[in-house]
Amino acid sequence: MSMRHFARCLILAPLLFASPLLAAGGGGGGGGGSFPSESAPQYDPAAEYQKGVAALKAKEFKAAKAAFDRVIPYAAKDANTFYLAGAARIGLNDWKGAAKVLEKAVKIDPGMVAARRDLGIAYAKIGNAAKAQGVMDWLGGQITACSGPCDTLKDAQSAIKAAMGGVPVSSLLPDKSLFFASAAVGDHFYLDAVSLINEGRFESAITALNTAQKSFGPHPDILTYLGFANRKLKRYDVAESYYLSALAAAPNHRGATEYYGELMVERGDMAGARAKLALLDAQCRFGCAEAEELRHWVTTGHSPHSS
Repeated sequence: MSMRHFARCLILAPLLFASPLLAAGGGGGGGGGSFPSESAPQYDPAAEYQKGVAALKAKEFKAAKAAFDRVIPYAAKDANTFYLAGAARIGLNDWKGAAKVLEKAVKIDPGMVAARRDLGIAYAKIGNAAKAQGVMDWLGGQITACSGPCDTLKDAQSAIKAAMGGVPVSSLLPDKSLFFASAAVGDHFYLDAVSLINEGRFESAITALNTAQKSFGPHPDILTYLGFANRKLKRYDVAESYYLSALAAAPNHRGATEYYGELMVERGDMAGARAKLALLDAQCRFGCAEAEELRHWVTTGHSPHSS
């Protein structure tokens, strides 16, 4: 059994919480069943994310900055992208620019220690001692609460303290879990997420999808599944933001269009749901599973697979 077929079997398992994203055209707006690393190259944000990572590895910081800046409009909820954009700016000694994007990284993921470290160093470099000390204090609180190992936190605090003291900062490389994330690792966590969604374990699926993003960036399949999992947890505003991001990256993504329409039905926005159905009907001139699934939602107000 090929891995592509395996993914299709997983999402078509008997639980069937909603229509299958992968088996029914969710793969980047085209045919179904592919992993993100196998998707068509027209998805620019994912391609630019990969270019940015490659450029950082090669220490081509100007190219890395340009690539990540093209990803940022699609990455409103992806701390990884802002963190790596900060790393590119650090490589260019643009400490003020680095602070700006790193602030967004820690706002999205407050526990991202590497981003906190680099942000504290950036504050020190631009002469904002108060903000640098604020990061130091945050790290100190984490160290006090840490039950071990705590070396990453202590090293981050030491690096900021050195920068505040005027000690030259050695080359700052991104966290290895991001810097060396591979497509194979990303596919592994993506497939895990598919299985977890089938099991109704939506929080765990979100964790797996966030890990997959370290390899792929804001890929529309991942964004769509993040929207789906959050929707199942009744986080409708969060789900909507992911669907909008997926459709911004891939306007003809049938899975995102269908699921967004289902969300509209759940919210009572029938006009919006019918508009999404019209889009699917226009894309699927000879019919497709996404259009038929959403049509059932529009007609009955629920999934045809619900009991």
